[in-house]
Amino acid sequence: MSYVDEVLEIVQKKNADQPEFLQAVTEVLDSLRPVIDANEELYRKNAILERITEPDRQIIFRVPWVDDKGQVQVNRAFRVQFNNAIGPYKGGLRLHPSVNLGIIKFLGFEQIFKNALTTLPIGGGKGGCDFDPKGKSDREIMAFCQSFMTELCKYIGADVDVPAGDIGTGAREIGYMFGQFKRIRGSYEGVLTGKGLTYGGSLVRTEATGYGLLYLTEELMKCHGESMQGKTVCVSGAGNVAIYAIQKAHQMGAKVVTCSDSTGWIYDPDGIDVDLLKDIKEVKRARLTEYAAAKPNAQYHEGRGVWQIKCDIALPCATQNELLLEDAKQLVANGCKAVCEGANMPTTLDATKYLQENGVWFVGGKAANAGGVATSALEMSQNSERLSWSFEEVDAKLKNIMVTIYHNIDDAAKRYGAEGDYVAGANIAGFEKVVQAMLAQGVC
Repeated sequence: MSYVDEVLEIVQKKNADQPEFLQAVTEVLDSLRPVIDANEELYRKNAILERITEPDRQIIFRVPWVDDKGQVQVNRAFRVQFNNAIGPYKGGLRLHPSVNLGIIKFLGFEQIFKNALTTLPIGGGKGGCDFDPKGKSDREIMAFCQSFMTELCKYIGADVDVPAGDIGTGAREIGYMFGQFKRIRGSYEGVLTGKGLTYGGSLVRTEATGYGLLYLTEELMKCHGESMQGKTVCVSGAGNVAIYAIQKAHQMGAKVVTCSDSTGWIYDPDGIDVDLLKDIKEVKRARLTEYAAAKPNAQYHEGRGVWQIKCDIALPCATQNELLLEDAKQLVANGCKAVCEGANMPTTLDATKYLQENGVWFVGGKAANAGGVATSALEMSQNSERLSWSFEEVDAKLKNIMVTIYHNIDDAAKRYGAEGDYVAGANIAGFEKVVQAMLAQGVC
């Protein structure tokens, strides 16, 4: 049995109840087989795969808080510090009812390689809670965030672990958490990213994941003799990533015709109105039915179905495992040229394989959505220097990082005889950097 298969068997036995984590580990290790086989003796002796698939620590804690009716509520929270071989743990905090240990571990594992790809010195981690911010008052959100940070603050720090936002955790939540950290620890440090501009935040951070996704997609198209100009794009999601991906795609001359939320999706043949979408989702925090009500030509559909619309480029920006095999078949049948992931693992393994086998240029989230964490690392740099860079300066650094990521994953795939396999290229490029650091630092 190969070293990869041995470790996969161990991981499956230890984590049988964590399908998302097993999916992520299987996808990564399978794509790394050429690298691992070429270095099997060294990696096996140093237990590299066992160490990289087992988190440094997994922290689980309760979060008690009081709602507006005076009732005490209790949620379960997590912080998984996965690997700090190349820098402090870095990864978002997800607030959503679906959050469990397996999901946080899958996200943290992916984050190791994504962060390595940014070329910046940050390790992999992730956290979150099964708390649902939807429908809660500002006071309830504050009560939860303060209780959450009261426990989390024991494990984080500017040179230890620097969390950020994620699904359900925006500027409001980060603000409440930062205030509580400062209050308890008595330390004003860059311990969270995604902060407000008045207290250490970075310009472009809000736009970063969506903008970065398009910078990489544009470079992908350019290197295949195509451009974004005039292309029809389908986007899923209607959160932060989707909104700014749509905005940047329009700036590049493409037309985005879809978006979605947890209840349904919009098809707007005129192109998604970003200002209207932002008002509905960021200001009113309402459903997409309001978009259709405001735009007569737009169609609202219940459930899922974004990927049935004919497009040149598909950008899944919602959540994990949202693009299924049947969707991949529909995209291929409709002549889709490229799929780039704005969310974390939104495409199932069988859908990914189908897209690749049918000539679609597919770039996974570890590379394509690394713009958010890259800009978080730039925020960390600004905090350390007590400086604030201009929008143009941060945006230029972000674009350069995303273009570099594309070429690094392209080169890595070519080195191992897998030209055009950007999933393998991303895993290889990230893995090689982390492993070199692990070997240099001994058994730890």
